Amino acid sequence: MNNHLFNAVLKLSPNANFYVEDGVVTWNSPDIEMPAQAEIDAEVTRQQAEYNTLEYARNRQAEYPDWGVQLNKIYDDGLTKWKTEMVDPIKAKYPKP
Repeated sequence: MNNHLFNAVLKLSPNANFYVEDGVVTWNSPDIEMPAQAEIDAEVTRQQAEYNTLEYARNRQAEYPDWGVQLNKIYDDGLTKWKTEMVDPIKAKYPKP
């Protein structure tokens, strides 16, 4: 929770000095107005929705072999086999929404 809250406040007030502890924002920037709680909550919701939308990309990234293995596959077998044997099965397993 603290991380989501911190990222939301940071997005809304990138130049502010603050910290988050136990779900409470401590504001140390008297010259900058702290965002309203409704703004912070909306930003947390927006960022969570964005994170959820990109789940397929995180799943794909976790399953792709490292670049060295992929480059060896391209060198040994060509782009077509690399795509059909390494890339396409993972994309099919985790399609874009």
